[in-house]
Amino acid sequence: MDDPDAHNILPSLKSAVRKARVEQAERSDVVSDLRRAEFARLELLHDAFKPILAQVPASVDLFDCGIAPGERPRLFVDMIAFVEMAHDKRTYRFVQDARHGRVTLAEGDKVEPIVEAMTDYIARRLVEREASLAADITGAYAQKEAARRPASDPVRAAPGSAQSLAKPAAAPKKGRWRRLAESALLFTIELLGAIVLFIILIGAIYFAWRFGENLWVSHYAQLR
Repeated sequence: MDDPDAHNILPSLKSAVRKARVEQAERSDVVSDLRRAEFARLELLHDAFKPILAQVPASVDLFDCGIAPGERPRLFVDMIAFVEMAHDKRTYRFVQDARHGRVTLAEGDKVEPIVEAMTDYIARRLVEREASLAADITGAYAQKEAARRPASDPVRAAPGSAQSLAKPAAAPKKGRWRRLAESALLFTIELLGAIVLFIILIGAIYFAWRFGENLWVSHYAQLR
């Protein structure tokens, strides 16, 4: 029969091996060893965080926790939050990419406070998701009720609803006719002004022609 405690030995031995790697890397000046120690620290944090992540409902797909290797390894909680090691390679730094820049949520050289900060972050994201789903359900229900209610329903619509916003639809018609009347009046005034200006111009030309004709006639009479 298998020893029931045998299943508890492997995780502890795995963590002990990683701690030994970290200690060995700290005694070495080789860059590759320091990088392996950085990765090993993130693995320790990941192992400590897995029980918390396992409590997330299976229907929630917000979180995809895993270590992304690279020049600076990072333990991602989701697409915008992750843990990386500080420049001293010993300090955990839990950061989030916010709308106005990167925000540090927690920082320290111990695993437990960082796991607690990550747990609080997941709790906040779950609450935000619940609020968003509740708002979507409420909006969909309101739209459904508004669609079912007939247009002649005497029940007063709530302020801000689709029906209350649709009532003052006749107001733009009055404004449109008023704008048309003002445009017609302005056009008539401009047309009358153009006619008057044209008459004045014709009169000026006529009087100038008659004045020139009289001068020519008088000048011709003097020559005779």
